[in-house]
Amino acid sequence: MTDLNGDGATGIEDIKLFLERNPHTRTRLTEGGDFRSPECIALLKQSDIVVTNPPFSLFREYVAQLMEHEKQFLIIGNVQSITYKEIFPLIRADKMWMGVTIHSGDREFRVPDHYPLNAAGWRIDENGVKYIRVKGVRWWTNLDHGRRHEKVPLMTMADNLRFSKHKEIKGKPAYDRYANYDAIEVPFTDGGPQRLRRRYGRPHYFPRQIQP
Repeated sequence: MTDLNGDGATGIEDIKLFLERNPHTRTRLTEGGDFRSPECIALLKQSDIVVTNPPFSLFREYVAQLMEHEKQFLIIGNVQSITYKEIFPLIRADKMWMGVTIHSGDREFRVPDHYPLNAAGWRIDENGVKYIRVKGVRWWTNLDHGRRHEKVPLMTMADNLRFSKHKEIKGKPAYDRYANYDAIEVPFTDGGPQRLRRRYGRPHYFPRQIQP
């Protein structure tokens, strides 16, 4: 996308202008819309960047498909995807990370008329359209963004033990160690010792706060 309206920046207004100048149509899929269908795979191969909301229950399989076809993507998924054994290695290998927006809270999704309203939060608007609210929603992507490159201020191990704002660290003689693994426990994102050249455990929410 380029600066179509000449305001010196690219944004949503340029996208609106592009769509106005380039009328588009919607074509109904003939194979039901399953991302595993030959029809959808053929469309995937034509794409440059995939932006979608895949089924959360099939998130692992969908990400695997994107990786297989080496696509850039921006997709919605659950924050607990961090803990999936199929997803965490991709985060560790710098092949996917969290997006910039949606840092906390839940998000609203429109659902079909036949969808049961069993969610903790839901509503029906004045036109009878159903919506549910889903907790723990995040963007997942392999598109680079500036937040990934922000440096995190850290203290040395000695200074953390003396001055940390966390009572679980401050004043202790040393960091806790795991009983079954040779590593120390770092229970907070900002509690990591600076320039530490050894293995240590981080909380599972670490990638939410620090983009690897």
